[in-house]
Amino acid sequence: MVQKKGAYTVITGASSGIGYEIARAFAARGRNLVVAARRQDNLEALKKDILSNNPELDVVVRATDLSVMENVYQFYESLKEYPLDTWINNAGFGNYDSVAHQDLRKIESMLHLNVEALTILSSLFVRDYKDIEGTQLINISSCGGYTIVPTAVTYCAAKFYVSTFTEGLARELEEAGAKMRAKVLAPAATKTEFGKVANNVCEYDYDRLFGTCHTSRQMAAFLLELYDSDQVVGAVDRETFEFRLCGPRFDYAGNSRHNQKAVKSQAES
Repeated sequence: MVQKKGAYTVITGASSGIGYEIARAFAARGRNLVVAARRQDNLEALKKDILSNNPELDVVVRATDLSVMENVYQFYESLKEYPLDTWINNAGFGNYDSVAHQDLRKIESMLHLNVEALTILSSLFVRDYKDIEGTQLINISSCGGYTIVPTAVTYCAAKFYVSTFTEGLARELEEAGAKMRAKVLAPAATKTEFGKVANNVCEYDYDRLFGTCHTSRQMAAFLLELYDSDQVVGAVDRETFEFRLCGPRFDYAGNSRHNQKAVKSQAES
């Protein structure tokens, strides 16, 4: 186990945009970091930036493509020596296109990253850390994870998954008496590389195409508000662009008499 003082915050998709600013925000609070993304050069630049202001911190760089499932498991395994207390699944990308015309290779990669990698990393972190005081899992969804947006149906479906998975996990942890808390952040339009990637273009003017949007630094500040709160959801209203904290938004069956009764495993039979 690494003996550097203090636990580590893991941030995926940290090479640019919201993830980059989240890393800087946690570093400003004196937190050791594990930053992961595909682009090694960007991560090294982030590390240099952070250490220039906080030389006492440890910043661990992991360059990996988390849309490849083998890499997901290897990435998590590579962190076994580090004491973790916060995991932020920020890696992901979007797609604007109709279902009839969308690039299925791109969609396949998007689902691997936005849904599968997030689920696997969340599950592994929960298994290992759910009973440790102060631990948090924060998954980045979208306002499109609560409202279906035209020409982004598949992306919204993926983000609905993130929102429902995380809200359901939050309830599961609470009902089990676990010490970990699971939370979901739902940004609206934010000035990042998202627009270029989602539209397959080299240039993207958020001011012209959206009119209202947030910066990555603003979204990082919103995430810290969520982190510091007892709420499960931190969401931007896509009409007013106001940020608010609230409890879970999806219906939950809870103790419904129509839920499946407990099933004995073969080992218990």
